[in-house]
Amino acid sequence: MVDLKDPENTLIMETSKGTVTIEMRPDLAPNHVARIKELVEQEFYDGIIFHRVIDGFMAQTGCPHGTGTGGSGQNIKAEFSNEKHVRGTCSMARAASPDSADSQFFICFDTAPWLNSQYSVWGQVIDGMDVIDTIEKGEPVANPDNIISIRLAAS
Repeated sequence: MVDLKDPENTLIMETSKGTVTIEMRPDLAPNHVARIKELVEQEFYDGIIFHRVIDGFMAQTGCPHGTGTGGSGQNIKAEFSNEKHVRGTCSMARAASPDSADSQFFICFDTAPWLNSQYSVWGQVIDGMDVIDTIEKGEPVANPDNIISIRLAAS
């Protein structure tokens, strides 16, 4: 069992491959964490696939269309920090504009220093990286895995 320091800022993500626990970091990205909590409460992520999964790099999800072209319709201003992109980092995907993050996010498989200070880090996988490692790879993914549900540990 994982020791949950802050259940109000911990996500339990059930995927088609197993359970992943994410510790959110409102100290780094308060607006992103708040928006993710809203989307979780609305069950926005339930059923969404991992549409872009690059071996050794990252697994991306959060597009309601499953193509990487959609979102919730609400962009979030960038909250870049000095936090490093390492194995298990959860960070927001975005278009060219720094302020274009919406609902899509990615989880790093490994260290990705070229992303540092360019993307808003909002969390860290604290349990279940072995699950993330088994997510079906591809760009696009032929037989994608999905998020069954995401809930706050406190609920």
